[in-house]
Parts: sequence; C-alpha cells; structure tokens
Amino acid sequence: MPTYTFRNKNTGETFEQFMSISAREEYLQEHQHLETIITGAPMVCDPVRVGARKMDTGFKEVLQKVHERTPGSKLNKISSQL
Repeated sequence: MPTYTFRNKNTGETFEQFMSISAREEYLQEHQHLETIITGAPMVCDPVRVGARKMDTGFKEVLQKVHERTPGSKLNKISSQL
C-alpha cells in the first residue's frame, strides 16, 4: 500500500497517510477540504538492478550457497554482477 501526502485546502497543512487506493478515494470524499499532492516520483523499478542501491551482503551469501547446491545454476553470475 502506498503512502499519500495530503494538503488541507483551508490551512495549507500537509501530512502523510498510509492506505490503499480505494481507501484514499473514500477518504477524499469524506474530507472535501483535503487534496492529494505529489511530493516525488514513485519507485517503478528495482533499485538494486539499476544500481541505486547495493545488494545486502547477507543476501548475496545466501544466493552463493544456493548456487553451490544447485546443479546448472546461474545465480553466481547474477549475484557477482550486483
């Protein structure tokens, strides 16, 4: 579920709420004085694959152990690239 940022049209106060898309629609209908604002771009890709974040060392070790115990596995090539 996403986190939405709302702004009070009367006071200008902003706050965040964690809810589903359908709950957001109901919330806005019940609170006519609020509007949704966009504060940043959503993450639409895997941050590890695009190089924005490195894979956790512990998880990398788990992949290497799986590779060692699985014949024909290509996990070692994948995990060494990350």
